[in-house]
Amino acid sequence: PNVATGMTDQETAEFVNDCILRCLAGVTSEDRPEFLKMPFNGPRAMDELASFDSDLIVGVLGGGAGTTRDAFELISQAEKYGARLALFGRKINLAESQEQMVKFLRRVVKREVAPEEAVRAYHAELGKLGLTPHRPLEDDMLITEAPLRDS
Repeated sequence: PNVATGMTDQETAEFVNDCILRCLAGVTSEDRPEFLKMPFNGPRAMDELASFDSDLIVGVLGGGAGTTRDAFELISQAEKYGARLALFGRKINLAESQEQMVKFLRRVVKREVAPEEAVRAYHAELGKLGLTPHRPLEDDMLITEAPLRDS
């Protein structure tokens, strides 16, 4: 929320999930949305939504541009905790190389490479392409988004 609620991030995530699940409880399966697009509110919140109904596809929103590690960590954790869809706009569009970003996002989701290894490999690919990274490698290795860092 954009206002102080007096709730912790975890309590807010639980409240959001509760609201969604209560809304879905009154909707027939044929009238349900094909998928939900949700911000990543942490592993517990994602797991709760994803395990509610195996027919419901839970997708994760990419959020702000963040660091390259944020992007790879988000796709890794979201998939691990049940998301089956990723909707990344800025994380791809603002990347130095959209093609390489998508390539490494796929490799991370397939568990071919860990998020931190993917950042190093992505930077190496940028170097081969003659592209300058937006951030030095050390800075790009940081997890800056709280739900990812706190899990």
